[in-house]
Amino acid sequence: MTTKITGGINIAMKVPPHQYKATIAFYRDVVGLKPFTDKAPAIGFELGPNRLWIDEAPMMSQAEVWLELFTKDFPMAADHFAKADVVRCDAIEPLGEGFRGGWITNPANIIHMLREPDAW
Repeated sequence: MTTKITGGINIAMKVPPHQYKATIAFYRDVVGLKPFTDKAPAIGFELGPNRLWIDEAPMMSQAEVWLELFTKDFPMAADHFAKADVVRCDAIEPLGEGFRGGWITNPANIIHMLREPDAW
């Protein structure tokens, strides 16, 4: 493989509606993390050098954590993962027309967004 893959800065916590407000309050009021509001109505928090996004996920019954990977060449990285039999799961959440990235899962079924840094 000639493309490099690195960890991204975004961590998404997908939270069911019945836990959403309490989870936001926990990170804001109990932990005391600084809110990140540049992408309102999405709610995120500064988590050291990372961003922790709390996403309301009506289709889920329990919370999940989703991670992000960066690559400078998404098609090459996607091909690398396909050759390694990594499961693509792009239907899990739409990313928009022209987005240079996609969704994969690791062997433990943890979702990862694989994208170019300026994919949006």
